Amino acid sequence: MSPEGLDNELVEAARAGSTAAFARLVERHQAPLRAFLRRTCGNWAQADDLAQETFLAAWSAIGKLESGASVRAWLCGIGYNKHLSATRSAGRSRAREASYEAHRPASARPLSDERLALEAALAELPPDQRACVALCLAADFSHAEAAQALGLPLGTVKSHVTRGRTRLLQVLGGSDDGS
Repeated sequence: MSPEGLDNELVEAARAGSTAAFARLVERHQAPLRAFLRRTCGNWAQADDLAQETFLAAWSAIGKLESGASVRAWLCGIGYNKHLSATRSAGRSRAREASYEAHRPASARPLSDERLALEAALAELPPDQRACVALCLAADFSHAEAAQALGLPLGTVKSHVTRGRTRLLQVLGGSDDGS
């Protein structure tokens, strides 16, 4: 039997609900689809993810495949559309991030070394203390709002913020003269 004839039989069986037939289609076409997507997007991991998304979409749309149509071409078309969607989504994400960075006040943009030191210092705090510091000092929550969000007593939140702030200032070499 020709490869196209086998594909047609497998498509018909998959349309009838045979997951085994669809699995055979996946086996037959996954290597060429992945190779196409790797060449198209230039990122092997992304290509593998897109191939999986392609096969999921193909399973849902197997009934729309015209009889006698090339399964490989159909899968590559779905994969290419998945690639285009992912590219557009990544572009929108980069644009949002750039817009966010552009509209942040300069004082809110610490230098990268400062940011790394702050992240490392935060990681050293106990989890409850880190959460209180993150909410009250970084996210401008009141102590009462942080207590409600974290389900902690108000006094505990105040204590955690005070201790966490002191510890961060020690690690970062600042002084605590503004308390």
